[in-house]
Amino acid sequence: MSDAARTSLNASRRDRELAELAAGEVVDVLVVGLGVTGAGVALDAATRGLSVAAIDAHDLAFGTSRWSSKLVHGGLRYLAKGELGVAYESAVERGVLMARTAPHLTRALAMMLPATAYTAPLTIGLAGAGLRAGDLLRAVAGTRRAILPGVRSLSAAEARGMVPALRSGGLRGARLSWDGQLCDDARLVTGLARAAAGAGAKVLTRCRATELTGDAAAVLDTLTGARHTVRARAVVNATGVWAGQLAPDITLRPSRGTHLVLPSSLFGGLWTGLTIPVPGELSRFVIVLPQADGLVYVGLTDEPVDGPVPDVPEVPESDVDFLLDVLNSALETPVRRTDVLGAFAGLRPLMAAGGRTADISRRHAVIQGHDGVLTVVGGKLTTYRRMAEDTVDVLATRRGMNAGPCRTRDLPLPGAAPRDLLTRVPAPARLIARYGTEAPAVLAEAAPELHAPIAPGSPVTGAELQWAVRHEGALDVDDLLDRRTRLGLVPHHRAAALTTAEHVLNEGRASSARVSETSSGCAQRSAL
Repeated sequence: MSDAARTSLNASRRDRELAELAAGEVVDVLVVGLGVTGAGVALDAATRGLSVAAIDAHDLAFGTSRWSSKLVHGGLRYLAKGELGVAYESAVERGVLMARTAPHLTRALAMMLPATAYTAPLTIGLAGAGLRAGDLLRAVAGTRRAILPGVRSLSAAEARGMVPALRSGGLRGARLSWDGQLCDDARLVTGLARAAAGAGAKVLTRCRATELTGDAAAVLDTLTGARHTVRARAVVNATGVWAGQLAPDITLRPSRGTHLVLPSSLFGGLWTGLTIPVPGELSRFVIVLPQADGLVYVGLTDEPVDGPVPDVPEVPESDVDFLLDVLNSALETPVRRTDVLGAFAGLRPLMAAGGRTADISRRHAVIQGHDGVLTVVGGKLTTYRRMAEDTVDVLATRRGMNAGPCRTRDLPLPGAAPRDLLTRVPAPARLIARYGTEAPAVLAEAAPELHAPIAPGSPVTGAELQWAVRHEGALDVDDLLDRRTRLGLVPHHRAAALTTAEHVLNEGRASSARVSETSSGCAQRSAL
């Protein structure tokens, strides 16, 4: 069996594996939640020799894991708060992601911190010291300069030469540093889920856990309405900001982080990120992040969220106004509200504490409830692997699981390869950055008419949608447009691609039905 076939997620595999669990199969570990943390736990457990089922009420990366800044942080923010352990952990995990786990999904991103007329000299001085400390942390964590270059100072002329959109009046220069960037956070989750499936895990979306105990979950199949009991020797609650709904003894304080989506043409084409100090604050910034698809993300806010946690957070106008105000403090030509193509907000699952949510630690915790359910909360996208490792270590210790040593530190995801090999993959660079060594197969499996972009102004092709249905577990149009690709971030891109998405999905369902009928016929002939 090929690697692609072994790791493929699709409707037929889902139906078969859900039927096996419904029939009474007991697994070692049931993971509830398929964001980056849950997918990471499923992969860690499966590669240690444990039998695993992982479920989600919606889809892969449905929640917070698709609403991040798409950065692989080195822990600079935590250094500034004196959280040396969290900062070091972040720097180590950034190196693991960029060098071994997912070189194809990551790249080094230059980040410029301009000293504008609105920036206090003390802010620039402290930030410069922090950047140098962060570079030292990079070295201590073992990340080579070939992956992340060093820090340097820029004159005002050099800064404007790199970013012509910067406001010239009062510009005193800039600091240039480097951090890691994901091409897409949801693609990382998809890769983790496929890798877990390749290691034997059952990865099932549209399966809502309505109740958990230490050895079982009541599960609703939201596609059919059928209810099942899934049994396991241990249950892990990895539902992020929704963790308290299944584990009432867990108290979280969610924080909303909003990003705006802008066209890169507003910046004259942008290849370096910007870190813009918030006026009046010493350690709070708005970041401007260029994307490979001609878009720019501007974020982020850090506001407490009270009341019930929504499935998809809305973006309030106050967040939009705040981000535009800070952004425009650094630009020659202000960005207007009508220039905004879209916006998105994610909720961070912070452990409850006093003070502002911006000041709450991002350290993760693995907590065993009175019912025996293990809940993993806190942390951040960059440190998902360490969170997963710690969770399975707790399972092995407290639940007597016969788990082998953690293997994920050196385990590449589907499509991953050393960077020098990726440059020789015979496919367009954009596809290599999203699919790695699988990029040629994405095109080879698709008819020629699916090789072209499907929405004006976006490079996404129909071939990517077909691959998502066949190999990445996409079950409906929203999966295709909002998570396997990110066309849904710009409403008019989504509308333009809708017809192609529906066509590809219908073709995929028909193909799946034919495969199912063939398999059924073979089974009947074998029985005879």
